[in-house]
Amino acid sequence: MNESEETTIVRPRTDLSDTAVNLICDTIRECGFGLHSYLGPGFREKVYERGLIHRMKKRGLKVTVQPCVSIHDEDGTELIEETLDLIAEDVLILELKAVREVSDADVAQLLGYLKAARFRHGLLINFGASKFYIRKYVM
Repeated sequence: MNESEETTIVRPRTDLSDTAVNLICDTIRECGFGLHSYLGPGFREKVYERGLIHRMKKRGLKVTVQPCVSIHDEDGTELIEETLDLIAEDVLILELKAVREVSDADVAQLLGYLKAARFRHGLLINFGASKFYIRKYVM
Protein backbone atom coordinates (compact mmCIF):
# COMPACT_ATOMS: atom_id res chain seq x y z
CA MET A 1 0.00 0.00 0.00
CA ASN A 2 1.39 3.40 -0.87
CA GLU A 3 1.35 6.59 1.13
CA SER A 4 -1.47 8.16 -0.90
CA GLU A 5 -3.78 5.30 0.06
CA GLU A 6 -3.04 5.85 3.75
CA THR A 7 -4.08 9.49 3.66
CA THR A 8 -7.20 9.19 1.53
CA ILE A 9 -10.21 11.07 2.85
CA VAL A 10 -13.51 9.74 1.52
CA ARG A 11 -16.79 11.63 1.44
CA PRO A 12 -19.86 9.41 1.83
CA ARG A 13 -22.08 8.82 -1.20
CA THR A 14 -25.71 9.71 -0.67
CA ASP A 15 -27.07 8.75 -4.08
CA LEU A 16 -27.53 5.02 -3.43
CA SER A 17 -30.79 3.50 -2.23
CA ASP A 18 -30.90 1.17 0.77
CA THR A 19 -31.55 -1.67 -1.70
CA ALA A 20 -28.33 -0.85 -3.58
CA VAL A 21 -26.39 -0.69 -0.30
CA ASN A 22 -27.85 -4.05 0.72
CA LEU A 23 -26.63 -5.58 -2.56
CA ILE A 24 -23.14 -4.28 -1.82
CA CYS A 25 -23.41 -5.77 1.70
CA ASP A 26 -24.45 -9.11 0.22
CA THR A 27 -21.43 -9.14 -2.08
CA ILE A 28 -19.08 -8.30 0.80
CA ARG A 29 -20.72 -10.97 2.96
CA GLU A 30 -20.12 -13.56 0.22
CA CYS A 31 -16.49 -12.45 -0.17
CA GLY A 32 -15.87 -12.57 3.58
CA PHE A 33 -17.59 -15.91 4.08
CA GLY A 34 -15.62 -17.45 1.22
CA LEU A 35 -12.36 -16.10 2.60
CA HIS A 36 -13.14 -17.35 6.12
CA SER A 37 -14.13 -20.76 4.75
CA TYR A 38 -10.85 -20.98 2.87
CA LEU A 39 -8.42 -19.60 5.48
CA GLY A 40 -10.26 -20.32 8.72
CA PRO A 41 -9.47 -18.43 11.93
CA GLY A 42 -5.98 -17.88 13.31
CA PHE A 43 -4.35 -15.26 11.12
CA ARG A 44 -3.61 -11.62 11.87
CA GLU A 45 -6.22 -9.06 10.79
CA LYS A 46 -3.98 -7.83 7.94
CA VAL A 47 -4.15 -11.24 6.21
CA TYR A 48 -7.95 -11.12 6.14
CA GLU A 49 -7.93 -7.47 5.11
CA ARG A 50 -5.75 -8.18 2.07
CA GLY A 51 -7.79 -11.26 1.16
CA LEU A 52 -11.07 -9.37 1.46
CA ILE A 53 -9.75 -6.48 -0.64
CA HIS A 54 -8.65 -8.94 -3.33
CA ARG A 55 -12.00 -10.73 -3.41
CA MET A 56 -14.03 -7.51 -3.35
CA LYS A 57 -12.06 -6.05 -6.25
CA LYS A 58 -12.50 -9.30 -8.19
CA ARG A 59 -16.25 -8.82 -7.76
CA GLY A 60 -16.00 -5.29 -9.16
CA LEU A 61 -16.35 -3.30 -5.93
CA LYS A 62 -14.45 -0.07 -5.35
CA VAL A 63 -12.40 -0.41 -2.16
CA THR A 64 -10.61 2.42 -0.38
CA VAL A 65 -7.85 1.08 1.86
CA GLN A 66 -7.05 2.77 5.18
CA PRO A 67 -8.91 6.04 4.56
CA CYS A 68 -8.71 8.78 7.19
CA VAL A 69 -11.52 10.47 9.07
CA SER A 70 -11.15 13.62 11.16
CA ILE A 71 -12.59 13.60 14.67
CA HIS A 72 -13.83 17.05 15.77
CA ASP A 73 -14.88 18.59 19.06
CA GLU A 74 -18.32 20.21 19.24
CA ASP A 75 -16.84 23.62 18.36
CA GLY A 76 -15.33 22.19 15.16
CA THR A 77 -11.76 21.88 16.42
CA GLU A 78 -10.06 18.88 14.84
CA LEU A 79 -8.92 16.55 17.62
CA ILE A 80 -7.26 13.80 15.62
CA GLU A 81 -7.35 11.97 12.33
CA GLU A 82 -8.26 8.28 12.63
CA THR A 83 -7.47 5.62 10.05
CA LEU A 84 -10.31 3.26 9.12
CA ASP A 85 -9.86 -0.26 7.78
CA LEU A 86 -11.82 -0.11 4.51
CA ILE A 87 -14.58 1.77 2.73
CA ALA A 88 -16.59 0.05 -0.01
CA GLU A 89 -18.15 2.01 -2.86
CA ASP A 90 -17.80 5.25 -0.84
CA VAL A 91 -20.93 4.25 1.06
CA LEU A 92 -19.99 1.56 3.59
CA ILE A 93 -17.35 1.55 6.36
CA LEU A 94 -15.88 -1.89 7.03
CA GLU A 95 -14.32 -2.51 10.44
CA LEU A 96 -12.38 -5.77 10.40
CA LYS A 97 -11.42 -7.89 13.39
CA ALA A 98 -9.53 -11.13 13.95
CA VAL A 99 -10.53 -11.87 17.54
CA ARG A 100 -12.24 -14.76 19.32
CA GLU A 101 -15.32 -12.71 20.11
CA VAL A 102 -16.57 -9.27 19.08
CA SER A 103 -16.91 -6.94 22.07
CA ASP A 104 -19.12 -3.96 22.82
CA ALA A 105 -15.99 -1.82 22.35
CA ASP A 106 -15.66 -3.12 18.78
CA VAL A 107 -19.27 -2.13 18.05
CA ALA A 108 -18.74 1.27 19.68
CA GLN A 109 -15.64 1.81 17.55
CA LEU A 110 -17.58 1.25 14.31
CA LEU A 111 -20.48 3.42 15.46
CA GLY A 112 -18.03 6.18 16.38
CA TYR A 113 -16.44 5.99 12.94
CA LEU A 114 -19.86 6.14 11.26
CA LYS A 115 -20.77 9.24 13.24
CA ALA A 116 -17.43 10.98 12.75
CA ALA A 117 -17.29 10.28 9.01
CA ARG A 118 -21.02 10.98 8.52
CA PHE A 119 -21.62 7.58 6.93
CA ARG A 120 -24.97 5.82 7.40
CA HIS A 121 -23.88 2.22 6.83
CA GLY A 122 -21.15 0.06 8.33
CA LEU A 123 -20.17 -3.58 8.57
CA LEU A 124 -18.37 -5.17 11.50
CA ILE A 125 -16.62 -8.31 10.29
CA ASN A 126 -14.74 -10.81 12.47
CA PHE A 127 -12.57 -13.52 10.96
CA GLY A 128 -11.02 -14.69 14.26
CA ALA A 129 -13.76 -17.01 15.52
CA SER A 130 -14.55 -20.47 14.22
CA LYS A 131 -17.87 -19.10 12.92
CA PHE A 132 -17.75 -16.19 10.45
CA TYR A 133 -19.26 -13.02 11.95
CA ILE A 134 -20.68 -10.06 10.05
CA ARG A 135 -23.18 -7.46 11.25
CA LYS A 136 -24.55 -4.37 9.53
CA TYR A 137 -25.11 -1.15 11.45
CA VAL A 138 -27.14 1.82 10.21
CA MET A 139 -27.05 5.30 11.74
